[in-house]
Amino acid sequence: MFDPDYDLFVAIVEAGSISAAARVRGLSTPALSKRLARLEERLGVRLAQRTTRRLALTPAGQDLFDTLMPLRAALSAAEDRIAGRHAGVSGPLRLTAPTSFGRMHVVPCLPAFVARWPEVDLAIDLSDEFVDLLDGRYDLAIRIGARIGAGLVGHRLGTSSRVLCAAPAYLAAFGEPQALGELSRHRLLATESQLPWQLDGPEGTVLQHGLSAIRTNSSEVVRELALGGCGIALRSLWDVADALAAGALRRVLPAYCGSQDVGVFAVHAPGAPTKVATLIEHLRAHMEIAALLPDAA
Repeated sequence: MFDPDYDLFVAIVEAGSISAAARVRGLSTPALSKRLARLEERLGVRLAQRTTRRLALTPAGQDLFDTLMPLRAALSAAEDRIAGRHAGVSGPLRLTAPTSFGRMHVVPCLPAFVARWPEVDLAIDLSDEFVDLLDGRYDLAIRIGARIGAGLVGHRLGTSSRVLCAAPAYLAAFGEPQALGELSRHRLLATESQLPWQLDGPEGTVLQHGLSAIRTNSSEVVRELALGGCGIALRSLWDVADALAAGALRRVLPAYCGSQDVGVFAVHAPGAPTKVATLIEHLRAHMEIAALLPDAA
């Protein structure tokens, strides 16, 4: 690409943490940490506040990342033109994504991709079930979670920032909790696999146990139930930002949010063809959503 230390810095930010980048590259966490420290020493500025599990960019780090990303894309495009690799962007490409996120944020990016790469035979399936990416039926999956799965390659597109929220009608009828412990007396709304909630707050990371007041396997159902005043839900900002802005939902216990380890990933099996990498870069460039920006805040 370009300067190897810049390449490493971008890889760490994309992975979301030093340890995650180390796993992807098959290197040790201390080795990558030393490389990042060397870059900071060379530039004379702190680029990130980090632990092995989480990373937050400083203003200088965000400025560097924002500068490097278009440079990398331009270099990649130039290499493709010169080497003729664009000829490999063709043939069948099957994508899967979560239902709500796919409909709202992946599908709108696809017309431009199809127009740019007409030789790609694109198919997209929307499902909240995790598919097996190692059996060859799918080339790429968009996944929202803290882990990408063993034996897979993940590209972190951003953080799925999540907040506790409820409809004003529910809060008027049942009261608004003032402390985390009060949630046990409220109606919680979640999919079958979501609880317990892992929340980051003043005391660090805590688990909120409980049962959903209404059982469902659909995140879209949870959103509609929350809007209908049926309880308190933990929802991603990419899903409820408009409802919060319009007042249809209100944040509850704003000192707490969903774990920042939960990210939006583009995931594929090792040795993916050029067309998969091309689609990943396209999605990264076109998903201009504040809630999806890499872990810089």
